[in-house]
Amino acid sequence: MADQKVRIEGTNFTNIFIAIFVIVITLVIFALYKRNKSKRRGILLTGLCNSGKTLIYSQLIHNKNVQTHTSIMENVGTFVMNNEVLKVVDIPGHERLRNKFFDQYKGIAKGIVYVVDSATIQQDIRDAAEFLYNILVDPLVINNCPNLLILCNKQDQTLAKGGTAVKSIFEKELNTLRITKSKQLESVDAKNNRIAILGDPDEDFDFAALHVKVDIAESYGCSKSNSVDIEGLKKWLARF
Repeated sequence: MADQKVRIEGTNFTNIFIAIFVIVITLVIFALYKRNKSKRRGILLTGLCNSGKTLIYSQLIHNKNVQTHTSIMENVGTFVMNNEVLKVVDIPGHERLRNKFFDQYKGIAKGIVYVVDSATIQQDIRDAAEFLYNILVDPLVINNCPNLLILCNKQDQTLAKGGTAVKSIFEKELNTLRITKSKQLESVDAKNNRIAILGDPDEDFDFAALHVKVDIAESYGCSKSNSVDIEGLKKWLARF
């Protein structure tokens, strides 16, 4: 009986120890997650060249228009919303530079703004969708799940597509792109095929099925006048 009692007490002690250990590990992981999340205060302005990112950046950070040109370096500034300081980074849109600078700053991204030239989106859709696709399948983006805003810029232009139309154009192109990417990866290594999949592969592509929350907003701005509207962007930032 004494030996049995000792074994029972030993078992209870082991169970208690395991339970405490699991709780401690859980708390540590949660604390590290919160700490890592708190460090992410970056808002990345991404998109192709001539989409209007730098003008939007200037309006957001300095509240003024500037004469812009193709950026070869990032622009970095701070924006205060609801007593929270956000680090805004304007990523160059040139195809030889954008991936380099995105990789440099993606770790701090709390939100990603993908700026689109709404007037030329149909002509630029392949390149625009390719860049957006690379952002969405990036392992760090998948892990951190920053919110994503597709900002349909240049709405003041006659041929500009509205936010709903831009969303539909992107979904159609991304649906085609993910099929192409999946086949390419499958031919190389079937184990890596999962990397190319966005949403449910058995359904037509839909932003609503992604691992990140995707919103759509509209904007416009002209460097030669004071006609600017980035209220959709500011409302989105206010959620942070």
